[in-house]
Amino acid sequence: MATIIPEDEQRNYELFRDCLTTALLEKISEPQTKPRRRTKAKSKKRTTHHLPSHHRKTPNVEKDEENGAEDGNESIESHMGYAKDNGDENMIQGDDLADFTDYIATETFACLPPELKTIDYHDYIASPTLQTQYALPLTGSDINTHLPNLDPEISDSLTAYGITREEKQGIEEFLAPVLTAFLQALSTPPPPPSSMRADACEICGRDWINLTYHHLIPRFVHAKAVKRGWHREADLQNVAWLCGACHRFVHRFANHEELARKYYTVELLLEQDEVVRWAEWVGRLRWKGR
Repeated sequence: MATIIPEDEQRNYELFRDCLTTALLEKISEPQTKPRRRTKAKSKKRTTHHLPSHHRKTPNVEKDEENGAEDGNESIESHMGYAKDNGDENMIQGDDLADFTDYIATETFACLPPELKTIDYHDYIASPTLQTQYALPLTGSDINTHLPNLDPEISDSLTAYGITREEKQGIEEFLAPVLTAFLQALSTPPPPPSSMRADACEICGRDWINLTYHHLIPRFVHAKAVKRGWHREADLQNVAWLCGACHRFVHRFANHEELARKYYTVELLLEQDEVVRWAEWVGRLRWKGR
C-alpha cells in the first residue's frame, strides 16, 4: 500500500521532494563514462533487480557484446531514456521519473524524524536545540543517526537504477546533501512577495516548484566583468528565477566566466540546443495529482 502524506506535512513533503528531485536529476544528467571495450566475448546474461512490488520494473541488462558494453546494473538514464547528448529521441518520459521520484521521496520522507515533517522557518530558527542536532552540512554518518528506520527497499531501488553504488556512493552519501538542502531551505527566510519576479521557472516553465534566483552574471566574476568591460555595474544584479533542477543544470552547462560572457540572459541560454532539450525534458515532469 502506498504511503499517504498527512495534510499538515504536505508543505514540508513538497519541499523535500524538490530537493530530492534536484539530486536525482543531477545524477541522471551527469556525464557517463564509456565502458571499456572487451577483449574477449562473454556469454550474454539477463539480470532482474528486485524492486518494491508497487514500483517494480525489470531493467533489460542484456548488452551488445560486439559494442563493448558490460553486463550489470544500468543507470536510470538508460532505463528511462534520457541521454544528455543524444538528442530529443532519447529523452525520458516524464511520467516514469515522476513516479520513481514520488516513490523515493514519499517513502524517505515517511522515515524522517517527526519534528522535520511539520517544522517551519520560524520554529527552526527559534530552536537552538534543533540547529545543534541537525548541524549543517550533514554527512553520511548523520543519515544513519537521523534515518535509522529507512526502508532497505529504497536503497535497493536507487542501486538498481544506478543512482547509488556501494563502492562509490551509498544511500547515506546520496541522501546527506538532499537532507542538507532540505534543512537549508527550512532555515531560509521566505522572500518578500515583491521579490518574486516570475511565477514559473524561466527555463522549464514549471509553476508549482519552489524557485530560487540565479545571478545571470555570477557573483564570483562581478569584479572581472566590470574591469574587462563585459558588463556595466548596473547589470550585475540581473537575476533569473529558476527551479532547483534548472539552477543546478545551468551551472553544470557553463562555468562562471562563460555564463558572464556568453549566457547572461535567459534568452541566450535558451538559444542553446542542450538547454532547450533539458527544458523540454524536465518541463514534462508532472507529479501525481497534477
